[in-house]
Amino acid sequence: MPDRCDVLIVGAGPAGNACARVLAQAGLDVLLVDQQPQGRDKICGDGLIPDAHAALKRLGLLDQVMSQSQHVTHVGCIGPRGGRIDVPGSLAVLPRRQLDNLMCQAAQDAGAKFLAPARFEKPLEDGQGRVNGALLKVGDALVEVQAQWLILATGAVPKALQAAGMCERHTPSGVALRGYVRAPEMVGKIKALEIVWGEAVRPGYAWIFPAPDNCFNIGVGVTDSHSAVGGKGSKKELNLRNILDAFVASYAPAAELMRVGEVVGDFKGAPLRCSLNGARWSRPGLMVTGEAAGSTYSFTGEGIGKAMETGMLVADAILAGRAKSQTEGEVRQAYELSLKALKPKFDLYHRANRVNAFPLLADILIWRAQRSPRLLQRMSGVLNETSNPGNLVSLKGFSRLFLE
Repeated sequence: MPDRCDVLIVGAGPAGNACARVLAQAGLDVLLVDQQPQGRDKICGDGLIPDAHAALKRLGLLDQVMSQSQHVTHVGCIGPRGGRIDVPGSLAVLPRRQLDNLMCQAAQDAGAKFLAPARFEKPLEDGQGRVNGALLKVGDALVEVQAQWLILATGAVPKALQAAGMCERHTPSGVALRGYVRAPEMVGKIKALEIVWGEAVRPGYAWIFPAPDNCFNIGVGVTDSHSAVGGKGSKKELNLRNILDAFVASYAPAAELMRVGEVVGDFKGAPLRCSLNGARWSRPGLMVTGEAAGSTYSFTGEGIGKAMETGMLVADAILAGRAKSQTEGEVRQAYELSLKALKPKFDLYHRANRVNAFPLLADILIWRAQRSPRLLQRMSGVLNETSNPGNLVSLKGFSRLFLE
């Protein structure tokens, strides 16, 4: 294995893979490492909404991903009283095991080297405290790899952030549970990305997404699952499996899916890091990207597209710095400014998260959208990131609902 490179990227998920591919295509010496072998599973809803499509297009991978995905034309929003509105969009579903494997291979095809399993232990530092690589555990051996830049794309689990001195919030923003159910009988019955709100899943939401091979991704997510206590946070009282069971009992399509289908593997839970909060974004020689930086939207729980986007922002900052002979500090500043430019949109999604806490708001939105083409267009704009989700659930927004 190499003992030095231009850029060492820890984490072969969407953010790390996207960053590696862009940098390798530009001719940089990139080493991408992960603690699990290529093609590892990842707990996720697997939905690819328009921002993910845009990122994949830039990476030159959209057609390849779409050829393996289940195509979907609508998000089905279902309220606690059973009201429904189908919001159109360019959508798809591909299990993360396949997506991450495809993207990791694409990074290697571009010239990046890949090493797994390799666990990040801590950053290496020079005499001035600048990060200049990382200590990795490869098998039973501890290996030092020198690098001009260390990129942490290590997801929601904070261990790597803590080891690197980048963790500002130890607890996650939310938690989710998902499983796969194979049910050929349900193909054609559940055709949209179904998002369900109600008392059974409050203060979160549930979903059923049609996936390839006659499978469905079913799960529940709870945002704001932890409350700050003494700086470290404490978990609220909740049991995701009980919430899933309550969802299945209260939503007829979910009950039918579980009755006629075959569960594939185990239901698995995972943390979420949202709203670009909870971690320092950079320090000398090191930048944090993807869900490690909080790239998941609070309201929707969508994170694949924004993970790729932030990974490419890291790459763009490094490449621009090389082209302009910028200092290390200028490169980090450019990256942080690009994240700050995204932050207002993340804040709006966090504001829209009140729908999860008060599901009757979803009923009102759905009821009005059924009668207002303009409101449906605005909801589609939220999906396509051309409308602000926070405006839909503000006091001003609700007053407008009855004027449209």
